[in-house]
Amino acid sequence: MSYALHGKRVWVAGHRGMVGGAVVRRLAREPCEIIVADRGVVDLVDQRAVRDWMAQTRPDAVVLAAARVGGIAANNQYPVDFLYDNLMIEANVIRSAHANGVEKLLFLGSSCIYPKFAEQPILEDALLSGPLEPTNEWYAVAKIAGIKLCQAYRRQYGADFISAQPTNLYGPGDNYDLETSHVLPALLRKFHEAKLAGETSVTVWGSGTPLREFLHVDDLADALVFLLKHYSDSLPLNVGSGVEVSIRELAETIGRVVGHDAELIFDATKPDGTPRKLMDSSRLHQIGWNNARDLAEGIAHTYADWLDSGRRGAA
Repeated sequence: MSYALHGKRVWVAGHRGMVGGAVVRRLAREPCEIIVADRGVVDLVDQRAVRDWMAQTRPDAVVLAAARVGGIAANNQYPVDFLYDNLMIEANVIRSAHANGVEKLLFLGSSCIYPKFAEQPILEDALLSGPLEPTNEWYAVAKIAGIKLCQAYRRQYGADFISAQPTNLYGPGDNYDLETSHVLPALLRKFHEAKLAGETSVTVWGSGTPLREFLHVDDLADALVFLLKHYSDSLPLNVGSGVEVSIRELAETIGRVVGHDAELIFDATKPDGTPRKLMDSSRLHQIGWNNARDLAEGIAHTYADWLDSGRRGAA
């Protein structure tokens, strides 16, 4: 099946976030009308507000990128916020989308939905096959519920609601707050500040041995628009680069991009998280998308964007 975006009104929920912003940039190249709404216009945690706004606006398609997100520390510290807010956001938007005749909805899951010790690379079939990583299970449970809700609407009502789960993301609009950010932007900020201060070392959480896959957020947005137009099935598809690096290798790459040759100090008192997380994106590649950029190139683009934004150190 194909879905033509020509003339469609596409609501990007969460347009102020990193993913939502990238989707807006990518959709600007399509012949569609982009709809956005700030929290002051519609609070996605408020069921009535979402219902009323959707009934008035009536988008043809929805990209549900809105979510409460954060790194290991934030997930550990605020489990209620990560579980409740994400459950409410997805339930309200998906239910209202069906009630108001939305033709196509794309829900954003996450690679953290998979079991901690899933066989690598991780196939979509691994979902619910084992226990989750404890440090982010609250967020993961909520995202799994969103995927299942899309599948339920497809099964019960024939709704063309699809899901995709991206790997670890980075790029313009990321969060650089050292308390709540993910590993890549946190390290980028640490190296930048160490360079400015003339410090000879940078501290990295954990052992440096976990393996991770990273995808530039603009590449994700390109894949999501591709899925909107060319995919219709209940299976939530993985979206990744297919390349994994250790946290040590990531830190070394960031050091080269920033131009600061600092000694890496690994803080073993901090958690490593999942030991390895590489997603199998072969199903996405088979239907026609495989366009992820090189990691060093993507980090260089991200660093330049961050410096140009004037937000250095901002959350």
